Amino acid sequence: MLPTDPIMLLSVVNMKLRDQYASLDALCEDMDVSREGIERTLADAGYSYDEAANRFA
Repeated sequence: MLPTDPIMLLSVVNMKLRDQYASLDALCEDMDVSREGIERTLADAGYSYDEAANRFA
């Protein structure tokens, strides 16, 4: 389960993208979570997914 706090979510997702997953889609599929939900939560906090870097910034 992923944290609901945006800053904690950012930290966990970026760590998992760096260490375990080649893409946000792979993370979402493996963890059975909504890509749209992650992107919406992090967009509300001012972050967006950079596909080339495979991280939220």
